[in-house]
Amino acid sequence: MPTGNSVIPSSVLGTDERKLVAEFVDERIRPVAGELDETERFPEEIYAEMGKIGLFGITVPEKFGGFGGTALDYLFVMESLSYGYASVADQCGLVEILGSLLGNYGTPEQQEQYLRPMLSAEKRCAYALTEPGSGSDLGSITTRAVRSGDGWVLSGEKIYIHNAPVADFAVVLAVTDPELGKRGGISVFLVDVDQPGVSRAYHEHKMGQRASQVGGLVFDSVRLSSDALLGEEGKAFGYMMKVLAKGRLGISGLSLGISRAALDAATRQSLDRSQFGKPISANQGISFSLATVATELRAGTALSVEAARALDTGAADAETLCSMAKLYASEGCVRHADAAVQVFGGNGFIRGYEVERLYRDARITKIYEGTSEMQRLIISRAVLKGAAGTGSDER
Repeated sequence: MPTGNSVIPSSVLGTDERKLVAEFVDERIRPVAGELDETERFPEEIYAEMGKIGLFGITVPEKFGGFGGTALDYLFVMESLSYGYASVADQCGLVEILGSLLGNYGTPEQQEQYLRPMLSAEKRCAYALTEPGSGSDLGSITTRAVRSGDGWVLSGEKIYIHNAPVADFAVVLAVTDPELGKRGGISVFLVDVDQPGVSRAYHEHKMGQRASQVGGLVFDSVRLSSDALLGEEGKAFGYMMKVLAKGRLGISGLSLGISRAALDAATRQSLDRSQFGKPISANQGISFSLATVATELRAGTALSVEAARALDTGAADAETLCSMAKLYASEGCVRHADAAVQVFGGNGFIRGYEVERLYRDARITKIYEGTSEMQRLIISRAVLKGAAGTGSDER
């Protein structure tokens, strides 16, 4: 099925723009997805074209060079790009998060130096949060930024950083006041990767989404000027909380794209392959599996659309809904890719078949942008808080 069959609505994106996205996916991404996965090559030509046609910064205001769309538009773009190849959608999601940070908290000079060239794909970005001893818990990061004269000295190590092997600059979280903890002692810095003291530590080789490159960054007494600080000192935790919900919505869209690609591939295979004199789609074991995937895909889409609209309207439960959408869609896409491999039988286990790649691409969605366990924690807290607020009628 063509990408244009996405059932996710949009608001600012019109018919022509939706068609442009669909054609870009079908003509520029899907034909090279297998090659990109095999070689782990950063898709430079696709990245550059995304900047030219406006696929970076979907919700970033036009005055900064973004598209000026909504979270719903962002969800549609992420799902569509992931239908082509999740590694490409991953780039869109990364730029969206950092674009939101720079658009909301950057100075005019920072926006001119980093935001605009990032949205036009002239500069590549990295988001440096995770450390060897710090994953979901921002409060346990140890990278330090110490005041020195009118600037800072940055030291520490970050791991599993998207785009670290190819980035021009990184948005780095560092402790600036250990006594204040995560809610007042962590700040955000803009760091050029080619400056003295910064090194690309390694390049990881991943199970899936292999063209979205991941590696480490080491900061060895890196001297930063005062204008490297993004936003206010000590405000990083609050900034992260505001953008993480959008990040989780993006991963729900990426997951839905994988699910849709898996369903389409499995459906075609069930019609094309025959056993015992008839298409395998005639067997209920196959057709019922497709029915389950199709139903769960629609349910995940509906939940993700609700979450996007909650973000757009500033609803009180937007963060919880984004966690629900991310949890449901990511866990669903792993099941759906597995079901597609089963339909393909032995071929589904062979490199070169789309469903084999989708199976590998799907697995990380339950981990990055907050693990499934973290999403359940966020959701359960909201549920229990709501129950405590309403009281109990039990006697």
